[in-house]
Amino acid sequence: MPTSKKEQIIFGLMMCTGMVLVMMTFNLWHTGILGKLSPLEILFQFLLCFVIAFLVESFIVGPVARKIAFSLPFDKSNKILGVLVMSFFMVIGMVLIMSLYGMISAYLADQLNGVSVLGTYLHTIARNFSLALPYQLIILGPLVRYVFGKFIKSNGPIMPTVNKSV
Repeated sequence: MPTSKKEQIIFGLMMCTGMVLVMMTFNLWHTGILGKLSPLEILFQFLLCFVIAFLVESFIVGPVARKIAFSLPFDKSNKILGVLVMSFFMVIGMVLIMSLYGMISAYLADQLNGVSVLGTYLHTIARNFSLALPYQLIILGPLVRYVFGKFIKSNGPIMPTVNKSV
């Protein structure tokens, strides 16, 4: 849907905001940390996670997902199928990397005492994927595309009409 670099950045910021807000809240709640953090600590966690997610999406996952999705043999003129394929690969990449970020955060907070790191990582991937994919496909993706199309794409440069009748 975005056609310029500026639009890609705005679209990415919108998607990252929605995904990070829900996924971070879900993971903090799931690990029992949500109730233990102050609002300022939660805001800090959100900002840090958002910056990392946006950079990962912009420079790693987005380009790779685009390359994979559009190298597949499907009807590229079918926009809905293109969105679904692209969303699927974006979610896979983001879940793999951001789950690793979560594991590193948990390790640094000394929350992985005596647990299998690989087992915990695989469990985290499965848990995050089970929320991220339906949330992206059913709720956030359509919402962001609607808002983006309504407010960002419609606010493009307005060309003045020239009266040629003299």
